This record gives sequence, structure tokens and C-alpha cells, in this order.
Amino acid sequence: MLRKIHIAMGHRGSLYQLHDLIEIDDALVGGRRSGKKRGRGAEGKTPVLVAIENRDKRAGFIAMQQVSAVTRETVAQFVQRHLPPSQLVRCDALASLVVIGKTPHHAARVTPPDKAGEWLPWVHIAIGNLKAFLLGTYHGVSSRYLQEHLNEVCYRFNRREWEAKLPLRLLNTCLTHTQVKLKMVLRPISRK
Repeated sequence: MLRKIHIAMGHRGSLYQLHDLIEIDDALVGGRRSGKKRGRGAEGKTPVLVAIENRDKRAGFIAMQQVSAVTRETVAQFVQRHLPPSQLVRCDALASLVVIGKTPHHAARVTPPDKAGEWLPWVHIAIGNLKAFLLGTYHGVSSRYLQEHLNEVCYRFNRREWEAKLPLRLLNTCLTHTQVKLKMVLRPISRK
């Protein structure tokens, strides 16, 4: 049942695009492996693209998407899906994010880790909250189900102003969503 709800949440979130000043960054989600490389080269971690509206003193709406790798193609698909053309976008200077530069209102800056909170404050807070949610609520999530949990995080975050109405809104989302069939929910388990 939870997987059906997550799918409906993701569909509802896909109907909207972000506006205003948008911060975009990538994150790696996954467990620790002792002795292994940290950061972008770490093994066993799943890359996620995160975009959030920066409304000065508060965050606006958010979008998150699991990707196979942070490449120009995956970033371009993410941007096309979640941002209208000619949006004002901020990001770090990761080479894969240069595709965002096709918009005339793009600003990329090489940002040292200690200054990241000044250039991209809301996206880093959102990534931290995502990781805390996954570890605190589920004690970790496999990459197989990660997008469904990202759907939940975005759905709840984007409706935080209407917390009292959230159960009714979620019920309406589930009722109006296309029927989620069992084969959409059950995925074959690969055995090694």
C-alpha cells in the first residue's frame, strides 16, 4: 500500500515545475563502507539531483530525482522536467551541470565546502533533511526504492504549509491518480 501511495505522490509532484530563483545540486545517498573513497567517487551510493526554489528567507518548492549518474544527459532531462525555460538558476561548477548554462539566467560558481551554505543555502539544507529523514525514519533505503521515498519527501515538503489538510489532500491524490497495478508495484528481485 505504501508503494502505491509513493507512486501517486510522485505523479502529483511531476505535474508542477519550479519557479523563481532555483538552486540545483547533486547528492549521493547510501550507506557507509569503511575504507572506501568518500564523496563523488564513492562506491555503492546512488546519485540524486535536487532543485529547490530560493525565496530569500525561506525555501519554496522542491524536486528530487534519482539518476543512474550525474551526466549532462540526466541533468538536461531533470531541468526540462522540473524547470520552465529561462529560469534563474544557481549551481556549483560541476562539469555535468554546465548543460544548465543553456538558459540565459544561469550562474555557476566553484564553491569551497565551507562557503557552500552562502551560495546554495536551501539545497544543502534540503539534502541534509533528506538524509536525516531516510536514516531516521527508515534507517536507510535501498536504491531500488529510493525514488519512491524521494517522492514522499518532496510531496510532504511541498505541502508543509497545509499540514492539517495533508491527509485529505493525499487521499484525493490517491483517488484521482491512475490506477496503480500490482505489476507496477512488484518488481522482480535479482538474485546474485
